[in-house]
Amino acid sequence: TNNMNIAKSALALALASTTHAFSPAVTRAFSPATRSTVRTFIGSSRSNASSSATALNANVLRLTEPAKDLLPDVDVFIFDCDGVIWRGDSLIDGIPETLAKLRAMGKKMYFVTNNSTKSRAGYKKKFDSLGLDIPAEEIFSSSFAAAAYLEQTNFKESGKKVYVLGEVGIQEELDLIGVPHFGGPEDGDKVADMGPGCKVEHDPDVGAVVVGFDRYVNYYKIQYAQLCINENPGCQFIATNTDAVTHLTDAQEWAGNGSMVGAIKGCTGQEPIVVGKPSPLMIDYLCDKLGLDRGRICMVGDRLDTDILFGTDNGLKSLLVLSGVTTEDKLLSQENTITPDFYADSIVDFFIDENAKVEATA
Repeated sequence: TNNMNIAKSALALALASTTHAFSPAVTRAFSPATRSTVRTFIGSSRSNASSSATALNANVLRLTEPAKDLLPDVDVFIFDCDGVIWRGDSLIDGIPETLAKLRAMGKKMYFVTNNSTKSRAGYKKKFDSLGLDIPAEEIFSSSFAAAAYLEQTNFKESGKKVYVLGEVGIQEELDLIGVPHFGGPEDGDKVADMGPGCKVEHDPDVGAVVVGFDRYVNYYKIQYAQLCINENPGCQFIATNTDAVTHLTDAQEWAGNGSMVGAIKGCTGQEPIVVGKPSPLMIDYLCDKLGLDRGRICMVGDRLDTDILFGTDNGLKSLLVLSGVTTEDKLLSQENTITPDFYADSIVDFFIDENAKVEATA
């Protein structure tokens, strides 16, 4: 409860600041409580798999009439980035036009990514490079969320340091709040000496290890992180997210931060403090401070266990797009227990009615 209240304070402070973005809540990834609140339409009897699958399929609706079923009922769209706006470094077809149409309709938009490789400023540059003019205050990353959590728990006052198993996005956000850190890309080429009597010396003043996606993860980093967590009293294990896979390119799926977090969990036996989606506190802030009705907010993402769970757990509308990691077969399978209100091929389908009319007159 303490951490939750602190994180809520972080949110209000961060969004009021011109240099900070918004801080998602601290949440334990895939906790029993989270799992218990997942909305599902699968039949209660697991012995009848066929009827369960039928029940789920009957309640997952493909978006076919957005002008009637979606757009009139939504004031705010929260978009994931990877798999929704872009794949790797490639913009998904039709995105600029779709976002422009939503703005013209007066819709508010926020872009929230669990990818920690870039800071808020770094993501602003990525949007710019793809030709998308997105205001910085609409962009939020898990790298910032990690820094905001440390700031609001007064980590700097402890005099401790942060060891970063991750990339430059985390370091840039830590620099903004004046928290000392090391590791990250600088440790990318380090090799642990494992000869007789050798050991890795670690800094006893490390008070937190932040684990984010790291394309240059190595055994030295894993060893250093576990030494800090296992041997430094009170050292916190913080994960920016636990996504299983990510889109480094548009050609295939790549192992995500869940693989890095899993390595540290495996050698410490500890569960991390997870600061990325599916945190509820952004929704609490938007509703409480801006007077928004959470029933008129729609979470749009390509992942069931982060994006859609973020929506279903917090009373939002939710829409899954098939432009990212989740396939239609996976969504409609009897094993899936997370159900969005709608699904579509991409957010271009928000104007499928209008696009169909244009094609018909062409």
